[in-house]
Amino acid sequence: MSDDRIDESQLKVHDPKDAAAGVTGVRVAMERSLSLMGPKRSAQTLLKLNQADGFDCMSCAWPDPAPKDRHTAEFCENGAKAVAWEGDTDRATPELFARHSIADLEQHDDMWLERQGRLTHPMVKRSGGTHYEPISWDEAFREIATTLRSLPSPDMASFYTSGRASNEAAFLYQLFVRAYGTNNLPDCSNMCHESTSIALQESIGIGKASVTISDVYNAELIIIAGQNPGTNHPRMLSALEVAKRRGAKIIAINPLREAGLVNFRNPQKPRGVVGRGTDIADLHLPVKPNGDLALLQAIGSLIVEWDALDHDFIDAHTTGFQDWAEHVRQVDWAQVEAATELTRDQITEAARMLAASKATVWCWAMGITQHRNAVATIKELCNLAFARGDLGKKGAGLFPVRGHSNVQGDRTMGIWERPPQKFLDSLQAEFGFDPPRHEGLDTVDTIRALRDGKVEFFMGLGGNFVTASPDTDVTRDAMRRARMTVHVATKLNRSHLTCGDVALLLPTLGRTEKDVQASGEQIITVEDSVCAVHASHGPLEPASPHLRSEVAIVAGIAAATLADTEGGADRLGIDWLSMKDDYDIIRDHISRVVAGCEDYNARCRKQGGFLLPHPPRDSRSFETESGKGEFEVSPIEVLNVPEGHLLLHTMRSHDQFNTTIYGTSDRYRGIEGGRHVVFMHREDVAAHGLEPGDFVDIHTCWEEDDVERCADRFRVVEYDVPRGTVGAYYPEANVLVPLDSTALKSNQPTYKSVVVWLTPSVPHSHGGAEGGEQDQVRSDDSHKTHPQPTHLS
Repeated sequence: MSDDRIDESQLKVHDPKDAAAGVTGVRVAMERSLSLMGPKRSAQTLLKLNQADGFDCMSCAWPDPAPKDRHTAEFCENGAKAVAWEGDTDRATPELFARHSIADLEQHDDMWLERQGRLTHPMVKRSGGTHYEPISWDEAFREIATTLRSLPSPDMASFYTSGRASNEAAFLYQLFVRAYGTNNLPDCSNMCHESTSIALQESIGIGKASVTISDVYNAELIIIAGQNPGTNHPRMLSALEVAKRRGAKIIAINPLREAGLVNFRNPQKPRGVVGRGTDIADLHLPVKPNGDLALLQAIGSLIVEWDALDHDFIDAHTTGFQDWAEHVRQVDWAQVEAATELTRDQITEAARMLAASKATVWCWAMGITQHRNAVATIKELCNLAFARGDLGKKGAGLFPVRGHSNVQGDRTMGIWERPPQKFLDSLQAEFGFDPPRHEGLDTVDTIRALRDGKVEFFMGLGGNFVTASPDTDVTRDAMRRARMTVHVATKLNRSHLTCGDVALLLPTLGRTEKDVQASGEQIITVEDSVCAVHASHGPLEPASPHLRSEVAIVAGIAAATLADTEGGADRLGIDWLSMKDDYDIIRDHISRVVAGCEDYNARCRKQGGFLLPHPPRDSRSFETESGKGEFEVSPIEVLNVPEGHLLLHTMRSHDQFNTTIYGTSDRYRGIEGGRHVVFMHREDVAAHGLEPGDFVDIHTCWEEDDVERCADRFRVVEYDVPRGTVGAYYPEANVLVPLDSTALKSNQPTYKSVVVWLTPSVPHSHGGAEGGEQDQVRSDDSHKTHPQPTHLS
C-alpha cells in the first residue's frame, strides 16, 4: 500500500442540502487556484477564461454567451479547477522519473500522479527498461516512425484522440493517420456520445445539437434527461436560471435528485450570494436506470391520445409517423412502470407539461447514451421532438450536451473511425492521395485488437485511455501487449504507466499557454456543443522550453514517418512542417475540406466566432435517406435484474473532470474524504443485511464471457437512489463494466447499466494501483450460483 492512499475509513457523509450555492464553489475554486498557481497566474488565466480575446475552457463544451453578455468571471468552479490544474507551478521533471521506477509510480493513486506537476521533457521507456528516461524530440520522432514503418499493415496501429485537442491538431492528426493508411481513429466520443452521433445521424441527418444558446434562454420547457449539470456542466445552470426567469418550466429525468437542479445560487448575481437562489427543476422523475425508453414511449402514447401533435410539421417534414403512433398507442403501462419505477400519475404530469409547451428543448447526456438500448432511446427523443414540431424554431430543439471542450470539433475535423465518404473525397481532392475507405477501429474494438495482437502500436493524443475505458484489467493487459505506446500529455496519468514494450511520453502545451511558432504567436480553434466555432489562445508562458504544441508533435511524427527516405521529403507531397510553422495554412486546408468552414481563417477571428450550418435547425431540411426527419419504432425492453442483484450506474463526483480527480469532496452529495463508495437506497441496505458505513465488494459476471469481475472494499452510503439500483464513481467502478457489454449500433460501453451483487468485504492487506484497491478479474466458479440478467421485450 502506498503512503498516499486515501483512508476510506475516515470518509465523512453529511447533509448535502444547499450544496448548490454557487458562492461556495467560487470560494473552493479560488482556493484551489491560488494554491496551485498563485495570485498573479490566477489573475492572468481566470480573467481570460471563456472571453472573446482569451482561451476556451478545457473542462466543458457549454456554449458561451454573446461577447457583450459575458461576465468578467465567465467560468464555473470546475473550469477554475481545470485551469489551476493545468497552470500548476509544480513540475514533473526527468529527476522524478529517475527517482521512481514505473512500478513505483504505479503504487501511487491518480491524484498523486497528477499532483507531481507539468511534464517538462520528452521521455522514453525502452524495451526491458524499468524507468522513463529523457529523449530528444528528433529521436522520439525517429523511434515512432521506425515502428510505424515496420508494421505489416497500417491497420496494426490505432490513434486515439481526447476531446481537448484543437481543431487544427485534430485535422492534422486525422490527415496523418489517413496518409499513413488507416481509419483507426478511436476517440473519447466513442465512450460518451457515440450513441447520440449514430441516432441523430439516422433520425435527422446530422449528429449534432439543433439549438443555439438563445434557444435555451427562450424555451417554454426544458427536459434534462440523464444529465447532472451541477457537476458536469455547471455553466448550464446559469442558462437555466435565465430560462426560468423568463417563465420556462424544467423537467429533470435522472435516477438521483441532484442538488444543482434543486436550488441554484448564482455567484454572478446578488441574489445568488445573499438570496434564496432559483429552484431549477419543476418536476423530477427519478427513473430507474435503463428505463428512459419506456418513459419516453409512455409520454408519446399520451401525446398521441390527446392529439397534442404538430400535424403541419409531421406532414411536411417527417416520415414514419403512423407506424410510430400505432406503436405507442399499444404501450403496456405495467411494463412501463416495471421499467421506470415511476407511477402513471408522474408520467402523466410530465406529458401535460410537454403538451402545454409551444417550444421545448430536449437535453441529454451520458445517463441516456451509456445503455444497451441507448440509440433507440435517443431516437425516441427525436420522435417526441418531431411529434411536437420542436426542430427549426425559436426556443426548441435537440441538445446533446457534450462534456469535453472540443470533442465535437474533433469529429467535425475528421476524427472518426467511420468517416463519411464525402469527407474522404474532399480530403483526396485537397491533398492528392486516396485515403483508406474501409471502416476503422473505435475504442472498444481497439482494446479487443490490442488484446488479440491485431494492433501493436497505440498513440493517445491527450486523455487517459486506460483509466477511462471499460473493463480496466482487460484494458491494462491489452495495452501492455503493444510493441509501442505513445502518449501526448500535459501531466502524468495512469495510462502512461501501462506501457507497451517501448513507451514514449511527449509533453505538450496546454490551453492556458502561448503557442509561438516560426510565423509568430498562434491561435487555435474549438467547436462547442451548439456548433459554434471560435478562437482560443493562452496567456501564460509555457511550463517548460522543451514543450511542443500538439500541432508541432503531430507534424513532427508525420514528417518522420511519411518521408520517402529518412530526413527526406514527404512521399505524398504534404508539407507538414509549413503547417506546423503557421496554423493559418492548416485552416486554409480546413476551409476547402470541411463543409461549412469556408473562409475559415477570417470567420474564426470574428469576435464570438461563427456558427456551422445545421440543416434541421436552419431550414427544417434533413439529409437522411428519406430527406425527412425519420420516426422510428423501437420495442421497449425491461432490464430484468435477478433476485439478490442490483443495477449499477457509474457517475462523476463534484471534484473531478473526466478521469482527472481534483480531490475527494463531493459536497453536492455530502461525501468528504473518499471515493470508493457505493450509493444505495436505505431499503436495499437493510435487505442486504448491511449498515451505512459497512464495506462491501461489488461483483458482476457478464454472461457472454462467463468471467466474474470484482471491485473490492467500497463503503456503503445510504442515498436517495431508485430501489434496486446502486451508484459508484467512475473510473473506480470501470473494472466492473465488461468490454463486450456495449450499446447496439454505437458499440458504446454500458457504464450506466451493469448488473451486480454485493458481498461483505473481508479485511486484507491492500496494494497496487488505484489507491490500493485490489480490483480484479476472477475466473473461478463462484458466480455459478448467480443467475444471469436478461432483457425482456
